[in-house]
Formats: sequence, structure tokens, C-alpha cells
Amino acid sequence: MASSSSSDLDRLADEIRACRICVECPDGAPLPHEPRPVLRVSATARLLIAGQAPGIRVHKSGLPFDDPSGDRLRAWLGMDRETFYDTRRVCIAPMGFCFPGYDASGGDLPPRKECARNWHDRLFERLPQVDIVLAIGGYAHRYHFARLGRPLAKAARVDEVVRRWREFADDSLRLFPLPHPSWRNTGWLKRNPWFETELLPELRAAVAAAISD
Repeated sequence: MASSSSSDLDRLADEIRACRICVECPDGAPLPHEPRPVLRVSATARLLIAGQAPGIRVHKSGLPFDDPSGDRLRAWLGMDRETFYDTRRVCIAPMGFCFPGYDASGGDLPPRKECARNWHDRLFERLPQVDIVLAIGGYAHRYHFARLGRPLAKAARVDEVVRRWREFADDSLRLFPLPHPSWRNTGWLKRNPWFETELLPELRAAVAAAISD
């Protein structure tokens, strides 16, 4: 049964990596460049890192969080690169699998809607062994809280949800809402020292337990 489940997951992951929906059948304007879906999943990893969407550097390398945001995230988790990219222990599946392009101000566009609509429910149904989810940013918060039966209010902001982290950390499936580890959030981190002194120690302990062999 485990081998069959693993094969099913592998087939679906291959389908996602070959996806061209946002170019060939887009919801709105097509992706402005060639797709390069980025994800790392396995049937054994108990930890899921659910981000927003790859940036341009990750689009070029094909390796999720291969950028300064990834360095900060690994520091938050107390995790080295080797462990972070060990798919036996860590799944990484963003809300948008491809770099979405830039908006008029030069910032990254939101994750493409096609990803969640076509792939996410099917993917997470094939990851029943996951028992800790790190939901990074508002799009991941809304999807994963709803998926796990705890839908957020439509007006819920990232700051508010992260502040309520204790409400979700004691569930049988532990869900940690996190801000994006981008340099743009440096000011927020300085204004909210509880994130480092209270949330991160609990997060690191939960992560360490999930990735232990």
C-alpha cells in the first residue's frame, strides 16, 4: 500500500512539473514566461512548508527558497540546507508552483489561481502523513486553514493570523501561520519581538520532532 501511494504521488508530482495550464488555458492573462513548476514532495515527510510562489531566482535555479528569504526561513527553523532539501523529511509545495511575474511596481504578482484550482486538493490528499504545516503568507494561510477545517474570515490579515498562532499549534495536525521571510518584513519582525522569543522556539521544537528519523 505504501509503495502504491508513493507511486501515485510521484505520478502527480510529475504531472505538476509538466503543467502548462497558465500558458495554454490561463485564468486571465497568461504567464509571461515559460512555466517552471517548483515543488519537492515525498510520501514520508511529516513536515510541509507551504509558501506563496517562487521568485525569479528560484525560477532560474528550480530549487525552492534558494534565495535570501530561504536563508531567513532556515534560520527561523534552526535547519541547515542539507536537511531542508531532504525530501524524505521535508515537503515544499507553494500556493503557486511557478514564478508569476512582476506587477507594474516591480513586485512579484500573486500566486496563479490555476495552481490551487487544478492541483492542490489532489496533491495534499496524497500527503496524509504530514502532521505539521508551515503556512507562509496570506494565500497559504487562507488555503490551508480552510483545507484543515478552520476557515479564516475573509478580512483576516497576515499579522492578525500570525498573532493567533497559539490557537493552532496544539491541534493534532499542527499548523503554524508565518509571515513571509522576505527582507520586506524586517520592520515587522523588529516591531514584534514575541515572534522570535515565543513563536520560534515552539516552531523549532515541533520541526525538530517532525524531521527526526
